Amino acid sequence: MEPKGEQEAKDAKEEGKGSPSEEHKEKAKKVADEKTPFSAFQEEEKLYEDEEGSEGYSDEEEEEEVEPIQIEKPPEPVKKKKVKVEKKISENFYYNYEELCALPFVTPDSGIPLDLLSLIHSFGYDCTRRANIQMLDSVTLFYIAGNQLVMLNLLTKSQNYLRSTCGGGIGVIAVHPNKTYFAVGEKGWKPNMIIYEYPSLRPYRVLRGGTEEAYAFADFNRSGTLIATVGSSPDYMLTVWDWKQEKIVLRAKAFSQDVFRVTFSPENEEQLTTSGSGHIKFWKMALTFTGLKLQGALGRFGKTALTDIEGYVELPDGKVLSGSEWGNLLLWEGGLIKVELCRPGRKNCHNGPINQIILDEGEVVSVGSDGFIRVWDFETIDTADIVDDTGLLEVEHINELLVGKNVNLNYMVKIHERGEPFWYAQDANGAIWKLDLSFTNVTHDPECLFTFHSGKIEAMCVSPVTYIMATTGLDRTVRVFDFVDNVQLTEMKFKQGGTVMVWAPNVVNPKKGIMVVGFQDGVVRVIELFDPKGLPVVSGRDKGAPAALRLKQAFKPHTTIVTALAYERNGELLATGSNDKTVFFFTVEDKYEAIGFISVPGPVQALQWSPLSHPESTLLILCKNGIVVQVPAPDPGNYNAATTYRIKDLPTQYFRFSSIKSRILLQEELERREKVRLEKEKAKQEWIQQQLNEGKTMEEIEFPQEEAVEEEPLPEIYIPETPSPILCGFYSRPGKFWLSLGEYDTGFLFHCAFSHQQGDKEPEARKDEPFAYIHLEDTDDTAIRRIVFCSTGLLMICGMQDGAVRIYALYEKSLSKDNIAGYWSYSMHDNNYGQIQGIYPSFDDRFLVTCGADGNIFTYNILSAEEVKKVLKAKVPSPRRGLEKERAAEDIVDPTAYSIENAKQKKEHDYIMRIAEKKKSIKRQELSTLREEFQNLLQMNRQLPSHMQFHRAQFELDRRIRAEMDRKTAHKIRLVLKELAWEQEKHRIGLRKVENRFRASLEYDTIVVCAMRSNHRISTYRLLSISEKLYNVSKQSQAGKRRTSKYDHKGKDTDQRTETQKDAKPKFSTQASISEEEVDSEKLPKKAHPHTVASRIVENRMEKLRKIIEKADRAKAKIQQRRSEWEELFKSKPSDDYEDPQDVENIKEAQQNMGDFKLKTATNYKIPEHMRINADKKTHQLASLEVAIHDKKLEMNKWIVSLRDLKVAIIEEIQCVVQELKKIQSSLHPSQHVPVPPIPQLLPEETPEKQFQYDSERLMKFKRDMEEQVRLKETVQVAPSGEGGGLGGFGGGFYRAPSVKDLEAAMRSTSLKSMKIASGTAQTVKTFEFEAVEPTELEVEIAKRGEIRNIYMQEVLVKRVHELMITFDAELRLLRHQKLKLDIMMKTADLRHITWFQELLLLKNFEKHENILQERVNSLSSEEEEMQNKLNSYLAQIEEKKAEIAKLQEREKILYATFQVSLGENNKFANFLTKVLKKRIKRVKKKEVEGEGDEDEESEEESDEESSLESDEEESGSEDEVFDDSVCPKNCDEALFENTLLLREKRLDIEEALVEEKKTVENVKKDYDVLAKKVKVVAASLDAADWELEAYQREKQQRLNELYVVVPLKLHQVEYISNGEIPSDLSQSLVFTNQSLVNLQQRIIVLQEEKLEQRELYKKARQQHKQLIRDRRDMMLKIDRLEEKCNELMMLKFGRLVNLEALQTLSVNTNLEELRMKMMEKEQAQAAELRKWEDKIVDLRQELMMVTQENTGKLKQMNTFCMEKMTLETKLDALQNNLGAEFQGPRKADIEEKEKLIALVQLQAQEAEVLKEEITLLSRKDGRIFPPSQPGYPQGGMLD
Repeated sequence: MEPKGEQEAKDAKEEGKGSPSEEHKEKAKKVADEKTPFSAFQEEEKLYEDEEGSEGYSDEEEEEEVEPIQIEKPPEPVKKKKVKVEKKISENFYYNYEELCALPFVTPDSGIPLDLLSLIHSFGYDCTRRANIQMLDSVTLFYIAGNQLVMLNLLTKSQNYLRSTCGGGIGVIAVHPNKTYFAVGEKGWKPNMIIYEYPSLRPYRVLRGGTEEAYAFADFNRSGTLIATVGSSPDYMLTVWDWKQEKIVLRAKAFSQDVFRVTFSPENEEQLTTSGSGHIKFWKMALTFTGLKLQGALGRFGKTALTDIEGYVELPDGKVLSGSEWGNLLLWEGGLIKVELCRPGRKNCHNGPINQIILDEGEVVSVGSDGFIRVWDFETIDTADIVDDTGLLEVEHINELLVGKNVNLNYMVKIHERGEPFWYAQDANGAIWKLDLSFTNVTHDPECLFTFHSGKIEAMCVSPVTYIMATTGLDRTVRVFDFVDNVQLTEMKFKQGGTVMVWAPNVVNPKKGIMVVGFQDGVVRVIELFDPKGLPVVSGRDKGAPAALRLKQAFKPHTTIVTALAYERNGELLATGSNDKTVFFFTVEDKYEAIGFISVPGPVQALQWSPLSHPESTLLILCKNGIVVQVPAPDPGNYNAATTYRIKDLPTQYFRFSSIKSRILLQEELERREKVRLEKEKAKQEWIQQQLNEGKTMEEIEFPQEEAVEEEPLPEIYIPETPSPILCGFYSRPGKFWLSLGEYDTGFLFHCAFSHQQGDKEPEARKDEPFAYIHLEDTDDTAIRRIVFCSTGLLMICGMQDGAVRIYALYEKSLSKDNIAGYWSYSMHDNNYGQIQGIYPSFDDRFLVTCGADGNIFTYNILSAEEVKKVLKAKVPSPRRGLEKERAAEDIVDPTAYSIENAKQKKEHDYIMRIAEKKKSIKRQELSTLREEFQNLLQMNRQLPSHMQFHRAQFELDRRIRAEMDRKTAHKIRLVLKELAWEQEKHRIGLRKVENRFRASLEYDTIVVCAMRSNHRISTYRLLSISEKLYNVSKQSQAGKRRTSKYDHKGKDTDQRTETQKDAKPKFSTQASISEEEVDSEKLPKKAHPHTVASRIVENRMEKLRKIIEKADRAKAKIQQRRSEWEELFKSKPSDDYEDPQDVENIKEAQQNMGDFKLKTATNYKIPEHMRINADKKTHQLASLEVAIHDKKLEMNKWIVSLRDLKVAIIEEIQCVVQELKKIQSSLHPSQHVPVPPIPQLLPEETPEKQFQYDSERLMKFKRDMEEQVRLKETVQVAPSGEGGGLGGFGGGFYRAPSVKDLEAAMRSTSLKSMKIASGTAQTVKTFEFEAVEPTELEVEIAKRGEIRNIYMQEVLVKRVHELMITFDAELRLLRHQKLKLDIMMKTADLRHITWFQELLLLKNFEKHENILQERVNSLSSEEEEMQNKLNSYLAQIEEKKAEIAKLQEREKILYATFQVSLGENNKFANFLTKVLKKRIKRVKKKEVEGEGDEDEESEEESDEESSLESDEEESGSEDEVFDDSVCPKNCDEALFENTLLLREKRLDIEEALVEEKKTVENVKKDYDVLAKKVKVVAASLDAADWELEAYQREKQQRLNELYVVVPLKLHQVEYISNGEIPSDLSQSLVFTNQSLVNLQQRIIVLQEEKLEQRELYKKARQQHKQLIRDRRDMMLKIDRLEEKCNELMMLKFGRLVNLEALQTLSVNTNLEELRMKMMEKEQAQAAELRKWEDKIVDLRQELMMVTQENTGKLKQMNTFCMEKMTLETKLDALQNNLGAEFQGPRKADIEEKEKLIALVQLQAQEAEVLKEEITLLSRKDGRIFPPSQPGYPQGGMLD
């Protein structure tokens, strides 16, 4: 059993239930859920895998995934781990295509055949779809067309088709690398990815569950084992498949926006790349602890603008090269843009987006939307890097190919034909190209294989007599197809896109070749189709074309897009509709003539003329805003279009649709609920009847309790505020029509009728409801866009919004709800954007053609009842007679051309304007005649005598007329001023802006100061004000932003590190359980006893010990002092490699200033740290230089301006002097006059600021000059304007200088006054001379004196003028000389500025990488410093821990010594107590240890320094003795036993502390070793980074050395002369100053002298060195002799060599002495106690003697009694004659008593022995007394 596809139509459920799309979803779901049976596959080996590592995605994803294989659960294995059995799909398994492919939906039991339509051919091509072209071999090209996959044979042009499996469309296609398989990714709910085998075209694998709604792209890896897919909205799921096993390997969400592409890396198949809307993402398959995962890194654009990425390619080294929207290439590395590539001259790589990038045979090929294919060098791109801050790098392409104009390349694929590579390219403008990219001499030109409509097809029409159709679209073409032979006949291109078209009916043109096309710009064109073979033969005419199109007529009835065209039923009228809300009518003749137009209340959607069955010819106008209009056909003879084409009196009926859908839905819901209620009631009655039939009565029947079910609320009544748009409609009866609407009212066909009561209500205010409706199944989400009927009227063919073709079978021709037998539905075009734009049957109903917005055109064969036996052939209409002689119709090319109505209105307007201008001309002539007559009257009046003349005022007929005219003139002037106020302010602001732009930043303009008596002149520098920012930068420290080197870093942190080491405290010290206070408390002596002989002995002993200790301390101090002096001496001794700091400094200075220096151009030149330069330093240098230049120029400008001010002051003074001189000369005789020196004048260049001062006169002059220039150029005439109005805008900008007229008038008045004064003086003199008498001698003398004084003053004033001029000229020459020197400095500074700026640009290029290297060095240096500090801290910790260990070991030794002392000598329990002390005991840890593994780590470690007692302990521990240390043994001192236990606890505490300390030391050592290795690695990295930085510095220095530096020299400064001439090549010369040369020459002499001095010093030092060596040798011999003598004396005195220092510092052992003191104290105490015991013993002995005597007496008495008793018994025995024999022998009681007495005597003997031993011990000096053990029997026990 094989897996099944969709169920056939006969397996559908009940009739009328479910929709096709829902049915398809259910079928697709069944296909997805259906498990492949086990029996369909061959037996394979069972694979057991762990559950955890079997899948690379999460559990939720696994649940969503549909497994293609039925997996049986294996029996539970013995192992603990769970396993699962996985079956592999057989390599030979194939699906059945017939069961997989989607079938048409047919209403059950409708009788409609399943093969009602069969696809014949596809004429279109979805050229805007991404990657919609693939090649399987050299002759098979395939692409997606709606729901079909078209396979086109390039040789035979035949097509094969593969149908989608779910009916939702096809999203993507991909080809396997070996061309044996191809993948088809579909669209729809849970779409499939089908893998087909080629060339068998059998479905090989079905991949399920990869995305939610559609696949966007797919790509096989290089080996072809995996395929990666990416979905579209809403999930954008990226999935990697093991496609042969139909298994998901990895999956992840690719992005949150559209993803365009996904590809595997060709070099590393574990890496993928995705790109899309505003992003690019880099993926890798990473093995994590949860399994294999997809990890994505989003590319960061940084400074580059965000862009959609269509094309990219993965480079072999992991980089990615992508395109951009603006046409440049982006090179990605590490998730960042490394560089942006452009062409030289900063030109973009392509003029538009780059759609594809290919890496082919070591070259990078970029495919652009500009029609260019450019080839780039791979190595250049792969090694590209940024060179400046822009991030752009200019790269020249190797080759380029321009495919053609208006070509938009989208995608290319490569295929080999006969061993040669060719490329097939997808052109988004509607073509498929064959390209040769070999770029050789035999390269083929680009070949266009096929052309199609580009993008959406707007309209189509079908010939009424033959099998020809025509289409048009926004690509500005009209194409004609033969859909029998499946070829394109011809095409015609226009300037605008076509939007609607209609084929003229037979009655219009007998040739049946006329079609009318409407365009975007409102133009309607009449096009004629004909067969060019029918034309007469003319040379040059191409007669090979099967058909041709010719423009017959073009007219423009509308101003916007034409949306509808319709011929009247008789063919007499043509109606056109547009979005401009007008409908135009034309008469249809050989030439279409306009009748007129009407306005409608909305944009026109469609036009429908009433059929012939209707009594009247009416036009149904469907508007997009829900309004329907009906008008009768206008009569051409009733309308006169003299002034306008508007038809005003045409009867009109309106219908504004008001939605009833909500009411229909409510009614259906009520009916459904009523039906459910009735069914429940019926079931209840049947149950009651059943109970009654069983014999129960109504009272006995127990009715079940009905649960109350809450019903959902009823749908509300909703009417959209804006009516739903009308999509299509048609007449049913006169005044009635059917409508299909979109948006809310989708899903119904409404039957409507015009109301008979139209009234005067506006159409937008009407609310008309349909009177009937048809609820169409499965159309709630997709509307009907086009409806046509077959010729019989029994088939209603619908084009749907989702691209499906739906055909309704009708019982009768009229459409009604009960007349529909069922329907047939099949998805053909794209379900998302392929809404059907046109659908038409052929004239004989044998074929059906459709066109969609997806650019596809399909032709179908309609199932016919009769077999078509004859061969069908399309016939192209023959040309009209005389067609070849007709001139081509004039086309309307300009989109802004006037429409018919606008042209008419423009013509009428022009006519009215001409009449008005004519009337104005007549009036002007009349006014001119009246003016001439008035002027003649005035002239006649002036010729009359004065007494007969009229005054001018008398000519005024009425003064009020003049006043009114003046008032009107003033009012007009005010209006003009108001009108010009904005312009005035605009010009004022403009003037201010110009001033701010060009003058505000100018600190000094060029001011020229000229000498007065020579041609010398001096000018200021044109100086711009320096910016505050630049000034602040120049003041900052140049080293402010210098990066810290590693050496500075080290020097900076040295002190801090030292302090850290000093202040370091142990962090890991472990507190021992035995505190030092406890040990010290043991060392302290006990309290002194009262002063006794023993205490005095102790005190004396203590005093003696104190003196000994003090003596030893003094010796130690002396030795320590001597040792410190030796240390100081040895410290002052220089080491073998010691160097004098002064010598080091001198050597360093010499190295820097002497010797063989490495030039900066040397390859091994090392740049000193202080000489390194960067961009910041260079910026500060430039700023400082600019500020210095500015300051110098500013200072010089101030001097020059002050000089000009001096000149102005001198001129003023000279004017005063000359005026005084003239006054004096006026009193002298002319013969005595001296020539008056000329007054110097200020030239215009000396006062440039006056150029920006203006007045009205200057402005008027400028205006007149401009008008004159305009008139000369014969351009636009400028109307004159008043002074105050037109030029007022320039007021207030600068200082307003007095006008020239004012200055001249003032000068004239001044001269006139002076002349009057002079003349007055002369007249007075003359009058005086005339009247005077002969002067006296005194008067003559006075006159002579005055004359002499005037002559002198004249000479003085003239001299003063010359002196002022000479002084000024001298000042000017002096300042000029200084300025020339400054000019030289400034030129030098400018040259330096240029050089520094070039260096700055170069440094900025190096700055980024240098900063990276420097930061790396700094980070490594700081890291090394931190690690070194840690190492030092570790060393300090180790030393501290070692000291702690030593202290603990010393305390352990003291503990054992204390124990030995406590034992004493000859202690019989010594061995036992030693075992107790050394016994190992497991003690409870203070801290809980986690885990059992830590017990091993807590094992005790033994060092070599442990006491030898521990070895004894081990030996003793190895014995087999078992003893109980919890109980004190018999006769053992309990205090001693308890003390031993206490010491054991202390020992254990010490040992634990030792273990902890040793563990800590070991851990620190491990950390130290690990860190030391890291330090070595970091140090190596730091050295490498330093070397890299140094190399980069050298490279930077070399680049700086390449810059040219200009040094101006004079000829006398050039001393590099060859053969008496300056050589032409000065490249080998050296430039330096003369002073430097002199200094070098003097330095030679100084160095020679220093050399001699150093030689003398060297000789002296050498002699001194030899003498010191001899002295040292003598001193060493003397030291040896003294050491031998000292050794001999020690042998004589001590018998061996001893350490004298130790001997001197030899003192008492304080611990031992303290123990001895304690022992003495205890001996004294015990001696006193012993005396007490001796006294007690004496007393007891006395008592014993008394008791013994008493007992002896009693014994004697008892003996007497015994004797008497014996005597009595003897007598008694004798008396009784041997009676009582049982009483014979000794008694038992007597025997026991005797034994007791014997034991008592023995005990007393033992006690006596013990007492003797104690006496013996006490007699010794160091004896110790221990209390005896208690006797076995208490005293007096024998008395019991």
